[in-house]
Amino acid sequence: MSSNTPTPDNKDAVKPSNFLRQIIESDLAHHVHANRHWGGTPGDAAHHAAGPLDPAPVRLRFPPEPNGYLHIGHAKSICLNFGLARDYGGVCHMRFDDTNPEKEDLEYVESILDAVQWLGFHWDSEYQGQKTAHLYQASDYFGFMYRAAEYLIEAGHAYVDEQSADEMRANRGDFSKPGVNSPFRDRSPAENLARFRAMRDGQLPDGAAVLRAKIDMAAPNINLRDPAIYRIKHAEHHHTGNTWCIYPMYTFAHPIEDALENITHSICTLEFEDQRPFYDWLMERLIEGGLLASPPPKQYEFSRLNLTYVITSKRKLAQLVNEGHVQGWDDPRMPTIVGLRRRGYSPEALQLFCERIGVTKDYSWIDYSTLEGALRDDLDSKAARAMAVLDPVKLVITNWDELMGAGTLDTCGAPVHPHHPELGRRSFQFGKELWIERGDYEDVPPKGYHRLYPGNKVRLKYGHVIECQGAVRDANGRITEVQALLVPDTKSGTPGADAIKVKGVITWVGAADGVAAEVRLYDRLFSEAQPDAGGKDFLASLNPNSLSTVTAYVEPALASCAAGAQFQFERHGYFVADRLDHQPGQPVFNRAVGLKDSWGK
Repeated sequence: MSSNTPTPDNKDAVKPSNFLRQIIESDLAHHVHANRHWGGTPGDAAHHAAGPLDPAPVRLRFPPEPNGYLHIGHAKSICLNFGLARDYGGVCHMRFDDTNPEKEDLEYVESILDAVQWLGFHWDSEYQGQKTAHLYQASDYFGFMYRAAEYLIEAGHAYVDEQSADEMRANRGDFSKPGVNSPFRDRSPAENLARFRAMRDGQLPDGAAVLRAKIDMAAPNINLRDPAIYRIKHAEHHHTGNTWCIYPMYTFAHPIEDALENITHSICTLEFEDQRPFYDWLMERLIEGGLLASPPPKQYEFSRLNLTYVITSKRKLAQLVNEGHVQGWDDPRMPTIVGLRRRGYSPEALQLFCERIGVTKDYSWIDYSTLEGALRDDLDSKAARAMAVLDPVKLVITNWDELMGAGTLDTCGAPVHPHHPELGRRSFQFGKELWIERGDYEDVPPKGYHRLYPGNKVRLKYGHVIECQGAVRDANGRITEVQALLVPDTKSGTPGADAIKVKGVITWVGAADGVAAEVRLYDRLFSEAQPDAGGKDFLASLNPNSLSTVTAYVEPALASCAAGAQFQFERHGYFVADRLDHQPGQPVFNRAVGLKDSWGK
């Protein structure tokens, strides 16, 4: 049994159904894949036939190309594939589709592995005490892919085309007219095999020839008009080095990878729907030749994630980084997983978001507020509370010395979390001088304003009631100090606390023990819901207010919190101690999300 298998105890925790779950459940009920064998590692038909029945009822895979950082759309795919494998007692393979040596890098490989694990998933399985790490890469299969290509040539299903790229493009036709056969299409298998081996042996330059599948140049689906399956590319591969100078095309490599790994359900996004007939054609040909086992994997498509105020194009994300519009791939405004993590998103929040948006074939847009709502709902129950003043102005209690004694500090306390008393309490010092929000004072209050203005009483949260006297301004009219009187015997939690009723309660940080902190106030990177719709310049809708940095004051305990620690700054929202820049004694916090959706208000 897989280590991911649901137990009888959690069987009732049924996930919302979708068309993919219905397909898998139907296949399981009809034993579609029950007679598959598993050779213990990926391999061809003979390899798997020598092994026992596959102990995994389903096998899925997450197959990213290691040519960039994963983003929120990949998070949906990760949660989908690994989640389905977990829920149906199967396994999900972690596979790198590394068929393009010019764009791939080990940096991306490491970041992808880290992202999947951080999201809470793994690619290991355990059956009958046997542990297996299902971490694979397409380049491990280059030998088999070459063998499959030679088989297709020998069987008359592939040929080497030496037309120029422009000629092939022109002869392909379009939706209104069929393609034209290549003048090289009717070469004998022996001639094609010799030319293909010349490609392999480096005797031809890049672009001089491609290997094409021989299907139908008049097919209504243009993807079946003799698609290219191998090209020449004299480039060093990060894994295979210079072993190869020909590389398989993705549409050829991907179904073979699935088949070698015994994948049952190959799930991808809708842009690959038109490629499915070639996927099936290739599987049929290689099964006919005895190279692959039956039944083959089946491809299923779902709609990709379209999230408002976000772009997920790798090219455009790279442009944001390379042109300095953001501060790297992990900038907290980026939709990359490393960026979301640094922003303060938790794995549980992203899993909750992916569960809420569901899986369909419908093209639709998900509002950004859905993502933010998932984070709020996750952090509300577990983020420690703290008080912070983001736009500080000094509050002076003018009668403090008279009532409490010069230099006296009064210790106030509050729960670390209002619903989890087991987490304990936090303490901070109330004294003559405090920090409050500049917006908590008005000379003349607007209607409904219950905070500080001359003559009004408010409670300083967890502390005392004060009566505002007014404010001191500098030569430019800017407030430098708010003054107030302490109302005796009103400290929170004491018998006299409720003697005076007030409508306003404000947060504060003591000047005596408050800690200065850099706080980065992040907002949406774009000001338009669909920044690149219709081919428009997405840079034109960059939000100029997507980041502002302030010097704030926070509770004393936050000076020593760990990087990555999450808090609800009361009244302000959810914040995280920056993973990279936060240090004990030099705190740096990022705003992850506000307490409520206030975008555009």
